[in-house]
Amino acid sequence: VEWRGGAPFVVTPTTPIVATGAEARRIGRGLAALIGNTVDTTPQIVEAATEPAIALRIDPGAGHGPEGYALEVAASGVEVVASAPAGLFYGVQTLRQLLPARVEYGAALFRPLPIPAVRIADAPRFAWRGMMLDVARHFFGVPDVERVIDLMALHKLNRLHLHLSDDQGWRIEVPGRPELTRVGGRTQVGGGPGGFYTTEEYAGLVAYAAERFITVVPEIDLPGHTNAALASIPELNCDGRARAPYTGTNVGFSAVCVGTPATDAFVADVVAALAAFPGDMIHLGGDEVKELSAAEFATFVEGAQRVVEATGRTFVGWDDVSAAALTPGAVVQVWRPQVPAVARRVAQAVAEGASVVLSPSDRIYLDIKYDADTVLGLTWAGLNGVRDAYDWDPAALLAGVPEAAVLGVEGPLWAETLSTVSDIEFMSFPRLAGVAEIGWTPQTARSWTGYRARLGAFGPRWAALGVSFYRSPEVDWAPDGVE
Repeated sequence: VEWRGGAPFVVTPTTPIVATGAEARRIGRGLAALIGNTVDTTPQIVEAATEPAIALRIDPGAGHGPEGYALEVAASGVEVVASAPAGLFYGVQTLRQLLPARVEYGAALFRPLPIPAVRIADAPRFAWRGMMLDVARHFFGVPDVERVIDLMALHKLNRLHLHLSDDQGWRIEVPGRPELTRVGGRTQVGGGPGGFYTTEEYAGLVAYAAERFITVVPEIDLPGHTNAALASIPELNCDGRARAPYTGTNVGFSAVCVGTPATDAFVADVVAALAAFPGDMIHLGGDEVKELSAAEFATFVEGAQRVVEATGRTFVGWDDVSAAALTPGAVVQVWRPQVPAVARRVAQAVAEGASVVLSPSDRIYLDIKYDADTVLGLTWAGLNGVRDAYDWDPAALLAGVPEAAVLGVEGPLWAETLSTVSDIEFMSFPRLAGVAEIGWTPQTARSWTGYRARLGAFGPRWAALGVSFYRSPEVDWAPDGVE
């Protein structure tokens, strides 16, 4: 970042957006809709302009990589250049953050928008910058998930991991298995109505995310955390009897009957259903399985991995799956790096060709309370304050796991205590902003002191967006007034 000084560029109702090509124009339309809220105040998308303009350009030869960009602002104009559409989108998000926070008020009367003179060359540190949303414990409908996607996009996050099944609910249609949603989709923690995504709704979410350069990673948790499936399909139980629906919060008491034709067919059907949607990875959970022997668990994971790989997708599992023989290229999502035996197994899996996504529960589990007075959330992993969630280095987390093996970071949000989108926002922000910066910014450019100041200045933007964020006492928050 090079602050150039001098006069800013000022966006007025007559400022055009210059964009050539379908993707640049689509990204430009998003920027235009942000700037204006009437026909008269929304910038026009044009092929060329003689007056001062905002230029958006995709140049494959620019050398910025798949997600990088260059942004230059002067009084005479703005230019965002990227080598690929994703980079252009992220450059526009940075431009958005440079605009006054009042731009986020959709109904506000238009006022000229100054953008400070600056030159930025930028690209992410890690390829995976994600959030996990648990829609199984409590179900969240399409509008709520779209809201999460929109907020992720603002922070340049690019992976939405959807936890689609657990003991308390099954949340996605599977062709030929209507009982999964008819029975398993009708419960949630506390006995509420539950819910599920139809095939069309889920496809819409995947497309909505892709438009914002976010890939959805679906998770069906197996072989444990499966009571919703066990209640729906009797044959998945070793005794052939359906289990009662479950609306509590205990873990570790359920598992499919492994090694049977019924279970094998079920896994194949579920994986095929997930592979029917765009994406590159399928997450099959594998955590907290207490009802199987070590040999039974390993055999199941290895077989499920083969089923996933047969669809052309990459297999992903929680760090528990490191106890099985993983094929090179598998992804281990690490949630217990503080457990020595887990850390050793993960390092061995990496030595054999696995990659890791880091989700340390004692740092970036977003469902863990901020402090002892937080009403929502859990405490089993301790307390995760705003500084705790930010002030760590992925490259130094696990001995034997070099940075080259780290795909990135992801903040999981489990939903035992959450039931509204406001709850999601409160537990996610500001901590998810820290996850985003850890995933994007080189370690040498990060410090708690600098981040804390920038975070406080970012508060008015969240307020303008109506985000119900936690005003942590660790941060000096700027007033919410519109500048």
